[in-house]
Amino acid sequence: MQWAVPGCPMPRSDRGEGVFLVAATTLLMSTTARLRDRRAESSRRTTATRAVRASLVSLAGLIGGPVTNQSGEEVGRVVDVVARLYGPEPYPPVTGLIIRIGRRRAFLAASAIDTVGAGQVRLRTARVDLRDYARRPGEVLLARDVMDHQLVDVDGIQVTRAADLYLTPLAGRTVLVGVDVSLPTLLRRLGPRRWQVRPTPERVLDWQSVAPFGEQATHGPAEVQLRASRSALHRLRPADLADILEDLGRHERQQLLGWLEPEQAADALEEMEPAELENLLREAAPEHAARLVDEMEPDEAADALRDLDPGEREALLTRMPADEAAGLRTLLTHREGTAGGAMTTVLVTARPDRTIAQVRAELAAQAEHRTEIDAVAVLDEHGRLVGDIPLFDLAVAEDTALVGDLAEWLAQFAPPVTVRPDTRLAEAADHLVAARASSLLVIDDAGRPLGRILADDILDALLPERGRLHFRRLLK
Repeated sequence: MQWAVPGCPMPRSDRGEGVFLVAATTLLMSTTARLRDRRAESSRRTTATRAVRASLVSLAGLIGGPVTNQSGEEVGRVVDVVARLYGPEPYPPVTGLIIRIGRRRAFLAASAIDTVGAGQVRLRTARVDLRDYARRPGEVLLARDVMDHQLVDVDGIQVTRAADLYLTPLAGRTVLVGVDVSLPTLLRRLGPRRWQVRPTPERVLDWQSVAPFGEQATHGPAEVQLRASRSALHRLRPADLADILEDLGRHERQQLLGWLEPEQAADALEEMEPAELENLLREAAPEHAARLVDEMEPDEAADALRDLDPGEREALLTRMPADEAAGLRTLLTHREGTAGGAMTTVLVTARPDRTIAQVRAELAAQAEHRTEIDAVAVLDEHGRLVGDIPLFDLAVAEDTALVGDLAEWLAQFAPPVTVRPDTRLAEAADHLVAARASSLLVIDDAGRPLGRILADDILDALLPERGRLHFRRLLK
């Protein structure tokens, strides 16, 4: 072993060992500090978790529990908990209790409640003002209307069922904060009373991430219901809403449709499986079903109507605006499995003397149909097709350029891809693949365009066993 002489440089090997020792010591200290901080953070989280768990009150355990006055004497038993579900608060406040006194049921206002604990309620005074319960706008009975009912987990994008609801004190009142959806909780509720009152928050959804359903959960002003439901549901894509609609029961499904704007509901219906959509339209009131079909894109609406019985189909068509009904009747005359039966009649057309800027303005006006438009058809003075300009070419062209010049330039590479209304979809698919296009036009014998078929519509028709194929979000 060599000793370093003060003022003299260390040999190279010793300097390397020294640097290593310093680095190792620094790393050890840093690691020790991180482990200490991690243990402290873990301890804080554990303490916070225990505090949260200790404050939770199981609704299932509360039902049937005693209601006592200040002297500890039992006044009655809890039958249900009333909460203002559809209000401005992020967590619904408890507004009172339904309690049983002998054979009578009465309402006890929240202002009379001192504490809500595990399986029991304590009142502020020995004297209680009991009155018959009259439901107010936005209020629900949590045990009857929400617990054991279906609800939508908006974050997880799935339909689940409330095994229990958790209440907790917050800012001087009791609020609903979470929904337990775990199997152990269901088993806990089947056990003895001492088990039922203990919360088991293993799988709990934050109340702000769910949309509940219940037969009485919508008794309140429509604008209040819609504000509460849209705040959670507006984040979902049409395909996600379609999956939820397919999983919900009949009543809950119609309730969800009532919460959505017609346009949003129609977008979701277009993503549903045909059999599920057929059942949904049969379940809905004819006026509502007709409104939904009217909001759908023409090709999707025609497909939905084609699956209904003639009488059911006519009942919806007669309740729609005359122009839309006439267009759908025309589409329904084409056989299923043909180009005419799969096309959409949403077309953007332009004359050759129009400028690119003018066509872009027309496209902007058709923004609601953006999923059905991927090109602009150029027509002569007789309405006959002379060109088909993809949106990309429109996007990169000069504003002052003429549509006719652009169509003529594109024609030197390939003519527009067209088929007749009676062309089989398999043949139309061959044309689409050969041209490497995303859509093709359906024209009549005179060369006038009748509609357009997008690539995903052909795939949906040719591969029904694989489910709906969603190319539209890519186009968006």
